[in-house]
Amino acid sequence: MMTDFFGSLSKIKYEGPNSDNPLAFHHYNPDEMLMGKSMKEHLRFAVAYWHSFAWEGGDPFGGRTFDRPWFGDEMSKAKLKADVAFELFDLLGAPYFCFHDADVRPEGKNFAESLANLNEIVDYFEEKIAASDTKLLWGTANLFSNRRFMSGASTNPDPEVFAYSAATVKSCMDATHRLGGQNYVLWGGREGYETLLNTDLKKEMDQMGRFLTMVVDYKHKIGFKGTILVEPKPQEPSKHQYDYDAATCIGFLRKYGLEGEIKLNLEQGHAILAGHSFEHEIAVATSEGMLGSIDMNRNDYQSGWDTDQFPNNTPEVALAYYHILKDGGFKTGGTNFDAKLRRQSIDADDLVAGHIGGMDTCARGFKAAAAIIADGRFDGALKDRYADWDKDVNQAMLKDQSLDSIFDRVLKDDINPQPRSGQQEKLENMINRFV
Repeated sequence: MMTDFFGSLSKIKYEGPNSDNPLAFHHYNPDEMLMGKSMKEHLRFAVAYWHSFAWEGGDPFGGRTFDRPWFGDEMSKAKLKADVAFELFDLLGAPYFCFHDADVRPEGKNFAESLANLNEIVDYFEEKIAASDTKLLWGTANLFSNRRFMSGASTNPDPEVFAYSAATVKSCMDATHRLGGQNYVLWGGREGYETLLNTDLKKEMDQMGRFLTMVVDYKHKIGFKGTILVEPKPQEPSKHQYDYDAATCIGFLRKYGLEGEIKLNLEQGHAILAGHSFEHEIAVATSEGMLGSIDMNRNDYQSGWDTDQFPNNTPEVALAYYHILKDGGFKTGGTNFDAKLRRQSIDADDLVAGHIGGMDTCARGFKAAAAIIADGRFDGALKDRYADWDKDVNQAMLKDQSLDSIFDRVLKDDINPQPRSGQQEKLENMINRFV
C-alpha cells in the first residue's frame, strides 16, 4: 500500500552538477558506464533499515526527536514501516537494502513469538520485493540491544544466551536465504569486555570461534550461496571488542580455520574508531583476499563516538573505492549506507536528502578512483618503487637463499644502499588532481 509519508515527492532523477535542485542527483547517474559497468552495478547502493526507519533520533544525553507514524510494537506498524521503506527505496532507485531482525519486527514475549513476528514480516517483504526493483544485500541479527546480551552473545558466560543467540542467527539466516539475500553479516557489538577482572579471554574467543563455525556449517546445510561477513569495530559499546579491526578479524578467522569461508564487512566509522583510515582497512582486507562489503558513513572528527553520518568527504571516499576497484570491485557485497540523520533533521525529505548526498559523494569518489586507475601514473609510481624486487637475484632472497648466502653477497658485491625518496608529496599532489 502507498503511504503519504513522503508527500508529493517523485522519483529522484540525475540532473547533473549544474542543477541547484536539492532533491536531485548531481553526480550519481546510475546508467553512466565506467570500466565496463554502469555506476549502479559498480556501487551497489543499499539503504540501512535500522538507521533510516528504526532509529528514533536519540543520543547518549537525550531521547527520541523523530516522530514517525510506524513507531510502536504492533505488527500493523511494522508493515507500515515496510511500506514507507520500500517507498524510499523506489524514490532513490536503490538496488538493495539491509536489515536486522529487531529493525523489522516487534519483540515478542518469548523467542517463539519473536520468530513468528519475523516470519510474518518476511512474508510481507517477499511481496514488497516482488513488486520492487530493490533486493536484499544482506540480513543480520541484532545480538546487542536487548538486555539479555549485556555480556555478549556468543561470548556470554551464560550458555543459555549462547543458545538463544544461535537460534536467533539461524532464524535470520533462514529469512535472508528466503529473501534472496546476497550476504549474511555478523557484528559482535558486545563480543568483548568491559573489564578483564571478570573476563576469560581464551574461553570467550573459543566460544565465538565455535559460533562462527556453526554459522558456516548451517550456510552449507541450507544451500545459502551468499557470503558470510563479519564486521570489525574496536569498541563502543564494549570497552574492547574482539573484532577490533580488519587485521584482528583476519587473524581470528585464521585461528579457527574460517578464512576460506568468511569475509569482512568494513565500515568507515569503525575504521576511524580503531585509529585507521578507511583506505587502510580496505587495503588490509584486499591484500588478504578478504574484502566482502562496506558500510559507508563517516564520524565527526571532533566527537569520540560512532556518529554514523552520511559521507561527504570525496577524497576519503575516492581512496576507498580505488582499493576496491584494484581488487576487482564488489562481488556479492556493495555500498550500504549505515548512516543516520542528525537528530535535528526531522523532516521526511531530510531522509531523502541524506541518501542523495551520500550517493553523490560516493559517485564523485568512485569516478575519481576510476580516473586514477585509467591515468596509470599512480600505479606506475608504486610499481617503480618496488621494481628492483623483480630482479632474479633479489627474488632469490625471498625464496631459497639463507642468511649466510646473503651475507656473502653483500661482502662480495660491496652492497652499500643509499636512501631513496618515497616521493609522498608528489603522490599526494597527483591524487589531489583527481579529487
